[in-house]
Amino acid sequence: MSKHYYVYILASKRNGTLYIGVTNDLCQRIYEHKNNIIEGFTKKYLVHSLVYFEETGDVNIALQREKQLKKWNREWKLNLIEKENPTWRDLYPDIC
Repeated sequence: MSKHYYVYILASKRNGTLYIGVTNDLCQRIYEHKNNIIEGFTKKYLVHSLVYFEETGDVNIALQREKQLKKWNREWKLNLIEKENPTWRDLYPDIC
């Protein structure tokens, strides 16, 4: 059985506060963010909308990509989201 790893971006609203994370269970992790189960940044700033994600079968690639995205400037992150999700729709209902 192959594993799946996800790098994801949450947003508080369009062009709002962004959060980048990595997980091996995207639906469970976003559910935890949306319901403020996880203490920290997303709970404090109400960053609950899944606006972007990537999937890989290699945990090291996922962690490397997360670090890379976190280093990007804001404009690059916004362009990445807008390229795949121009309306900033919450993708969670579609995938979970």
